[in-house]
Amino acid sequence: MEKRIKEMLAGYVDGELSEDERMAFELELQRDPELRSELEEFKRLKEVTGMMHYADLPDEVWESYWQSLYRKTERGIGWILLSVGAIFLLCFGLWQALTQFYLDPDVSLFVKMGVSAAGAGLIVLLVSLIRERLFAYHRDRYKEVKK
Repeated sequence: MEKRIKEMLAGYVDGELSEDERMAFELELQRDPELRSELEEFKRLKEVTGMMHYADLPDEVWESYWQSLYRKTERGIGWILLSVGAIFLLCFGLWQALTQFYLDPDVSLFVKMGVSAAGAGLIVLLVSLIRERLFAYHRDRYKEVKK
């Protein structure tokens, strides 16, 4: 049996072949009884593996995992690094976009003023939102109550 037909077997079972590939495979399937038996084996294998599930861990194991200092530290460091990296990339991209935008003589002054006003408004709104959340956080009556 040629190698290409063997490779098409899994794609045929999963329905991932193009129309031409499927027709070529079915033609070969009619000619080769060995391929038909292999196809049946593949279908049974797919059926069996489709019914398999991972066993869930007991709740006690998960509770000890979530209480672990290492897990908390690991997750915190991961979020910090992701945030710092995202901030650097966003700042660099914004800087590049704005310098090219503002230095482009083809963009009218009116559009540049509109973008500047919208950007300034967005910054003011973000600062206002952050100040509001900090104000509410520091005055939360239930902050001392543990969950």
